[in-house]
Amino acid sequence: MYLKFDSRESILVVTMMGELDHHSAEEVRAKIDDRLDRERINKLILDFSGVSFMDSSGIGVVIGRYKKMIALQGKIYVVNTKSSIKRVFELSGMFKIIKNYDTLEEAMSNI
Repeated sequence: MYLKFDSRESILVVTMMGELDHHSAEEVRAKIDDRLDRERINKLILDFSGVSFMDSSGIGVVIGRYKKMIALQGKIYVVNTKSSIKRVFELSGMFKIIKNYDTLEEAMSNI
């Protein structure tokens, strides 16, 4: 999985490309946490536009970042979820605790 980071003020945007599964989950978790810790960010946007597949390990990554942001008195958002990824979020109930926006621009203007 490839991750692209973009910091804007106190917001970290992480654009993910590839499969978020048990093969990539630990690396994704470590890279995002490292960036959050180094830059002291309290708002995280996960851009799923390039994610072609996500399994329960991906859910674990997102929930773990949610818990980390709560501990930092921050917020996490997801954007650009394709229908198959959106279904995983809906079935897991994550949209009840994590706000979903259709586009990055929509998320940026509502944060």
